[in-house]
Amino acid sequence: MKDSKSIAAAAVAGLFAMTALASVQAADKPEKCYGIVKAQKNDCQTSSGSCAGTVKKDSQGDAWIYLPKGTCEKIVGGSLKPQS
Repeated sequence: MKDSKSIAAAAVAGLFAMTALASVQAADKPEKCYGIVKAQKNDCQTSSGSCAGTVKKDSQGDAWIYLPKGTCEKIVGGSLKPQS
């Protein structure tokens, strides 16, 4: 009997741990950060290029990279929206 209670307790603890991990991962979802990308380091399409790594100048306003949520706005020049 002791073993079945231990197994049940471990299963419940595992379920709680998985739920907590899922909520942490959802909070860490990346977001696009515009205006801070170095030349040829963008993650994807811009108005002047169709692929990653095609930006020709530093800090192009429509060029973006993925950063952890909440990080972009802490960086000088970073914006969550494309800049002109």
